[in-house]
Amino acid sequence: MAGKDFDGYVVVVTGASTGLGRAIAVETASRGARAVVVNYARSAEEAEETARLVRGHGAEAVLVQGDVAADADCRKIAQAAEPYGRIDALFNNAGTTTFAAHGDMDAVSADDFLRLYSVNVVGAFQMVRACRALLEAAPQPGAVVNTASIAGVVGIGSSVPYAASKGALNTMTLSLARALAPKIRVNAICPGFIDTPWFGKALPEERVQQMRERSAAATPLKVASTAEDVAASAVFFASPYSRHVTGETLLIDAGSHLNYAPMSMR
Repeated sequence: MAGKDFDGYVVVVTGASTGLGRAIAVETASRGARAVVVNYARSAEEAEETARLVRGHGAEAVLVQGDVAADADCRKIAQAAEPYGRIDALFNNAGTTTFAAHGDMDAVSADDFLRLYSVNVVGAFQMVRACRALLEAAPQPGAVVNTASIAGVVGIGSSVPYAASKGALNTMTLSLARALAPKIRVNAICPGFIDTPWFGKALPEERVQQMRERSAAATPLKVASTAEDVAASAVFFASPYSRHVTGETLLIDAGSHLNYAPMSMR
């Protein structure tokens, strides 16, 4: 346990109504954050539950509905932190996908690529741009943590557009780490399978259970990661313990990347 290393922090988490986003919001609150801006796109009820959990750890929770694909919404999310005068950590966690076999090139369209890129890549860029001044106002370099994916490193995952978008997010992490230093640090996490409700919203429970079992069997650590497992590593990138780390990607996949060819591009 890292104690209260987030004491006084102001945190923004996009896509925080469920899953990894919720786990990140709660983890930062448990470690002393003063306020957590909880962004959600659709489910106010689920976001309210995230806020309740955040407040249970003594932090303020500010709910903001918005689609990160819309620049105006990104600015609205950033404005929610303005009363605090700073943002110590921005977690670009909002994401979307489409499910399609990689070999079925007729299963996806240009519109699928554009929709996924608008959220997974452009949305993250717009959030950094909207939050830049408040990130630079933090007493230490503000931290941006992008939720990418192992899919963007080895070309696997729910679909080709998804893998491509996460690869682009990894590259953008490098670009922004250079461009925004020394006042802002930018890093990315690359989770593998995470056992969250995200899959259940698009797939039947039987298929999700099969994915869960296959994932655990295929990883060297023989586990299917939970949101809390991944959140702890994500929050490290925003903590004082990573104050000299920027432009890095961290694979959090229980070792599943070891099943693929050497990752010369990483």
